[in-house]
Amino acid sequence: MMKKISLIVSGLVAAVSIQAAEQPNIVYMMLDEWGYYEMSNLGHPLLETPNMDQFRKEGMRFTQMLAGSVVCAPTRATLMLGKHSGHTSVRMNSGSTPIRAEDVTLAKVIKDAGYAVGGFGKWGIGDRGTEGVPEKHGFDIFYGYYNQGHAHSYYPDCLIKNSELVPLKGNTNHAFKGETFSQYLIHDEAKKFIREHAGKRPFFAYLPYTPPHAYYGIPENDPDYLKYKDKDWDAPPHHRNPKVAPPDEAHRYAAFVSMMDRQLGEILAILKEAGVDDNTIVILTGDNGGSCKPFTSKKYPHGFFGPNKDPKTGVVFRLGKGHVYEGGLRVAYLVRWPGKIKANSTSDHLGYFPDAFPTLATLAGAQIPEDIDGISFLPTLLGQDDQQKKHDYLYWEYKGQVAVRQGDWKLITDSEYQKKELYNLASDVSESNNIAEQHPEIVARLMGLAKESHIPEVNGKILDKSKMWKGKNKPKAYLE
Repeated sequence: MMKKISLIVSGLVAAVSIQAAEQPNIVYMMLDEWGYYEMSNLGHPLLETPNMDQFRKEGMRFTQMLAGSVVCAPTRATLMLGKHSGHTSVRMNSGSTPIRAEDVTLAKVIKDAGYAVGGFGKWGIGDRGTEGVPEKHGFDIFYGYYNQGHAHSYYPDCLIKNSELVPLKGNTNHAFKGETFSQYLIHDEAKKFIREHAGKRPFFAYLPYTPPHAYYGIPENDPDYLKYKDKDWDAPPHHRNPKVAPPDEAHRYAAFVSMMDRQLGEILAILKEAGVDDNTIVILTGDNGGSCKPFTSKKYPHGFFGPNKDPKTGVVFRLGKGHVYEGGLRVAYLVRWPGKIKANSTSDHLGYFPDAFPTLATLAGAQIPEDIDGISFLPTLLGQDDQQKKHDYLYWEYKGQVAVRQGDWKLITDSEYQKKELYNLASDVSESNNIAEQHPEIVARLMGLAKESHIPEVNGKILDKSKMWKGKNKPKAYLE
């Protein structure tokens, strides 16, 4: 049964149209390694994304909503826990490291508010046999991959549903070939979940889909592969083993982006068919910055698809996934809620993944833990910019890299606090001019924030190692 909620925004009751609204349904669609500029509405010359383009016209685009970390597992931890990566229980990217039993997740607080909660895709913060499995952290159902390494093949011999193995017919864990394409199954389960609950009970559908990341083993009869397969492109190779990888991986990557566009369109169509479109907030984003490695050459130093390069101006975000420079942190972030969020709007509000926790928990009427780092951006979504609380600073750490951002100033250092790079992103978004020596007082201030933002990492526990993913479907498709 849906209950009425009043949304409190910065201590004030929100607009009357929202004040006594039913709990809205929530769809959070997060695409793996999807680049900031990989949409045709931003001028991309190669990729066709009509549903994303329409989605952008009907909602709000954030230009500075940043990833919580620069790779899969830790960025998911910041989203689910509402904390920055100096405070989360998963900060590295093994795929098997779990969050703790006592960690309070976004899924848990939303479930406690009366929602049906389902996850479909790549979990990444708690393998089978650990205390971090999603069904112990608020999910009624999670279907897909628990260990992100498992998700690198679209033809695994099994998927996982609430820690139970689900065999996939005809698959041999090959990188590019098999009988059963896992993403079709995952997407079908997501659609089923939404149909089952739409109009009956508020739902939170978390869709951390793997495409367009990993091995590009798209079925050769997929309509989006057929759209691209004959394109006369001079794309460089991905540097995979040519004995295993198909020669047209660039075409397959483009097809995966368009497949995600197609599947977004299918989700939106279900919401409209069920009559819940106006009471559903949908967020579309990537999990971290686009990768600067695939399809690179001297001609295409930033990659054939240029995920971090503005196709209109040529301005680039430095590096990409795995790095705390802007290329690893900038993500596409689009939000749609008909009648509530102004259509075709753009926001320069500065935020990052921990902010989704208080934003969505507030919408659900859920309890928000006091120890989170996120700040709700609901006022911005509702057009109440004057009520929007801002971060004093934002913080990231990964694999010896540390970054602090305060306004337009960004410090990059290391875990020993010896490295000193300072950039003013207002004038140097490409982070090409280190001005640390010119501004020692700013470096000192941000360095102090960096030091106080890190606490020791404490992972969750492994309960039954025999159930954890063994890496058996990690095909040797790379040359390196």
